[in-house]
Order: sequence, then C-alpha cells, then structure tokens
Amino acid sequence: MAPRIDDRDWSALTTGQRIHQLEVEGYLVLPDLLDADHIARLKAITATFETKAVDYSERQRGRNNIQFDGGEITALLGHPPTLAFLRELLGDEVIFMHYGYARSEPGHPGISLHADGQPYGSQIFGFEGSCPVLIRVLYYLDDLIPEVSPFRVVPRSHLCLHADANPYTRYKSHPEEVMVPCKAGSAVLIHHRVFHGNFPNVGTYPREMLAIAYRPAWAGPVDKINPWDEEDLQTLPDEIRPLFADRNTRHWDYDGGNKPPNMASEAPGLDPSRWERA
Repeated sequence: MAPRIDDRDWSALTTGQRIHQLEVEGYLVLPDLLDADHIARLKAITATFETKAVDYSERQRGRNNIQFDGGEITALLGHPPTLAFLRELLGDEVIFMHYGYARSEPGHPGISLHADGQPYGSQIFGFEGSCPVLIRVLYYLDDLIPEVSPFRVVPRSHLCLHADANPYTRYKSHPEEVMVPCKAGSAVLIHHRVFHGNFPNVGTYPREMLAIAYRPAWAGPVDKINPWDEEDLQTLPDEIRPLFADRNTRHWDYDGGNKPPNMASEAPGLDPSRWERA
C-alpha cells in the first residue's frame, strides 16, 4: 500500500500552527530556510567530507561531529530563522547537542522506522538520546521527491503509550506512515521520540542532509556525556557560543517541596492558547 503523502503548503502555517504540528504530530517542515546560494556553499564543503558507510548499506554514508568544522558548517548552528522558531517552541535557553552529515545515494535501501529518543541511552545514540525533550532539525540540500529518499514518519507515535511504541523497537514499515517530500533548503523538524526514517533512493541523484539536535536547558541526559573541549569552544563565533553550554546541564530540584517560595502565576510557554499564536 502506498503511503499517504503530506505535501501541504507549509509556508501557510502560523507560529501557533507550527508549534501544534510539531507537538502533536511529531514533525514539521520549515520551508525556504536556505536559498540556492547558501545551499551551493554548503554543498561545496560537504563534497570534501570523508564519509563512512553505515552497517547495512554502502549507499548510506555520513560523518558525525562536524560542529567545529568552522565556516558555513558551524554557522548553520545559529541560523536565525530556525533559532527564532526553536525559542518560541522551547524557550530562550536552547542547548545544542549534536550535529552530523548524511548522504543517501542511489541504491540506498531506506532507513527503518525508529525513534531517536531512548530514555536509558543506547549504543547508537549514547545518552544524548535520553534527554526527555530534544528536537532534531534536518536540513535538506536536495529536493526530496518520492524517488529520492523522502522523509517518512508515523504521525503522533511519540504520544503513544502502547508497548508497540517502545522506543527501542524498529519497524520495516507501517501501514499509516506518511511520506514527506520537500524542496532543497527546507528543514524537517522532529520530536526525537517520533518514529521516523526515510524511503529508498531509487532516483538519479544523492540526497544530502545536515542534522542538528537542540534541547531546552532543563532537559538534560540521565547520565553524564562528554563535555565540549575548551580549545574547541574557543574557535566558535561569538553568536554561536551560547548554544554550546555544558551538554549535561539540567534545571531540576530533587528536594523541591510542595509549596516552594516565589512560585509564578503565569507561564506563556505553557498556555494552551500557544497554538493560536499568529
């Protein structure tokens, strides 16, 4: 059975509708984030990357930990329109977690449906995946057409309480999965517990992607992960540096009481009416 295709006009969504789409459906397309010149500059850099194949196909290749490469690659971490939306979604204190490059070449068999958010950590995702809230931003440098590894997702699967939504489970396919095509320069944002993947590349060109993960400062991992190297941090542009807080940061209070002092009486980010923002 052919999957449903979600090819709506994503540019028509208001900020509130975008928040609703990501919170409830688990995925969102932000179109036209990168213009043709920006894409060309990024592709000129990714063409020089030494990549490694994944364990199931030579046609799916990637390179991890590219955040300190500098230039256009590092600058993308602070892309203003993306960060503006993330701050509407998560609050002002946003922490960067990881950054990688992936290329799905013709002959790529597709990525199985899976969840990146795994609450006890895993060999593949480490303890970064244990963060209770994390948003992945997938920038596409090529058009996602049905033949060229478009994004696939099981909507609302991150909300499911059934054992079938165990985040350590993978699926070959699902009868209600959705295909999400989009133009080069768009980004797909996902809740890291939504089941997602991509379809095979049966087309004529590779599909390149730059994937960046962010989280709110309160939502740290359950176990310690390696902090950033101080020498690497010194290489960052001033406007990017605030995103590189300690990845182990957590705002929590184990000993918090029932009636702590100075409790607030309003919290706009918590408003049910956030879905109605213009």
